[in-house]
Amino acid sequence: MVSFAFACTTIGVTKGASVDGSVMVTHTCDCGMCDFRVISTPAMDFEPGSMRPCYPYLDKYPAYVGTDRGPGWDTPGFEPTKPLGYIPQVEHTYAYFGSSYGIINEHQLAIGECTTGAKTYAGPVENECILDISELSRIALERCKTAKDAVQTMGDLAVEYGYYGWGETLVVADTEEIWVIEMCASPDKKSALWVAKKVPDGEVFVEANCMRIREVDPEDPDMLYAPELFDICAAEGWWDPESGEPFDWMKAVSPGEYSHPYYSMRRVWRTFDRIAPSLGLSPWIEDSYSREYPFSVKPEQKLSVADVISLQRDWYQGTEFDLSEGVAAGPFGNFNRYDGGSKLLKGAWERAISVFRCAYVFVTQSRGWLPDPIGGVLWFGPDAPHTSAYVPFWCGMSTLPERYQIGDLHTYDSESAGWVFNLMGNWMDLKMSYMIVDAQAKQAEIEGREFAFQPAVEQAAVQLYEVSPELAIEFITDWGINNANNVLDEWTAFTHQMFAKYIDGYVDGKSVGYPDAWLKEVGYEQGPIVYEKP
Repeated sequence: MVSFAFACTTIGVTKGASVDGSVMVTHTCDCGMCDFRVISTPAMDFEPGSMRPCYPYLDKYPAYVGTDRGPGWDTPGFEPTKPLGYIPQVEHTYAYFGSSYGIINEHQLAIGECTTGAKTYAGPVENECILDISELSRIALERCKTAKDAVQTMGDLAVEYGYYGWGETLVVADTEEIWVIEMCASPDKKSALWVAKKVPDGEVFVEANCMRIREVDPEDPDMLYAPELFDICAAEGWWDPESGEPFDWMKAVSPGEYSHPYYSMRRVWRTFDRIAPSLGLSPWIEDSYSREYPFSVKPEQKLSVADVISLQRDWYQGTEFDLSEGVAAGPFGNFNRYDGGSKLLKGAWERAISVFRCAYVFVTQSRGWLPDPIGGVLWFGPDAPHTSAYVPFWCGMSTLPERYQIGDLHTYDSESAGWVFNLMGNWMDLKMSYMIVDAQAKQAEIEGREFAFQPAVEQAAVQLYEVSPELAIEFITDWGINNANNVLDEWTAFTHQMFAKYIDGYVDGKSVGYPDAWLKEVGYEQGPIVYEKP
């Protein structure tokens, strides 16, 4: 069965909004039991007339089994994934890194994903409705070099071959610009409706499970859309062309920002408020001046990779929504919130950007002043942003570390990168307010070292590239693999230290008890309940 996670957060940072001119895209793949591996798919050549199989999306392990995507996907013990149908293949496809979705290709084209609400839903139908957003992201990376070409390619294919799923958003970046494409199934469930919009240079975009494109102007050169978009929406009564009002994409095809106002829009507010606090955006969607958050904003300070990672590690620290505060956080400020209790008890938790159920997280850099193999970088972390240490993989690397390409969430494997970070991430629930300080220090140590080395590594790679591109690729491949494996070993040793430091609720062998405020809240001062004898 195919299902869809209503979960992820994605951010796009244009070149004019970054400190060094990088174009950056993020994705937190928050679907719980998703495949947390990252695997390299090589460039391939095909005979004229070949057909490309299109596979269903599975939000579980393994996301796909087979050989069509190259070595690493042929997972032992599982039946090969059956295609839903076929589309004409191109004669040459580009190499790319992928996981549950396509991530970045050899030409620095990068994609972040986010599921959204929509008025329509279509399931996969063999040979009729065969493309979902995951498969579209892979096709774009296989065939395209620019963001605009990628969104046009995905939109055209979805219309022609049928899109299935709920609403979806992809943030698509190349070395110069970012485009956002939003898509849903057509009312007849055999095609697709879609709109794409370019993010203005110098600004930052964020999406959090609610469509963000509003007015669609047919005369705007920075917008693209499905050929019959207006006619179909008018026929369905989703838009009245006689009203004189502009066509509002979000309003027409989705439940709108009020469908999940705090689950979704609070994350949009939080991101914008952190990078542009002077805008004074309200976190309360009911406020008249905050009903329509800007599509994108100009940050008051340009962003680095470290800044964007910090945005991904957010749980509303220091705000009235801080998940580490209050009785729900327990005695030690645990900002993780699991599902509620019985179905009879209705309610909800605040939804932060960094959540425990994240399978993997990344930030990409695309930089046009460097050769493609060196300019594109995937900063990748298995598990949640707040529990992982990001490592750099250059898009020209000929392969990725084996430990990042193995493992599943059903079987513990100490060699798997996913499990290395999941183990520590779960142990931190024991005493979060203490352990998160240690984890943040270790993350800063590891990532700070990587940021410091990055310029020297890339300078050496560029010098090698001028002599021999093959030598440059060999160099960045070796450096990327060695660094990632060293980080895993370092994090494993750190985990062992944390187990000893916090064994049995102690901190370095000393009892720290519970915070007084929490003890008062739970009635500690009243002592045990005394029951009368029957």
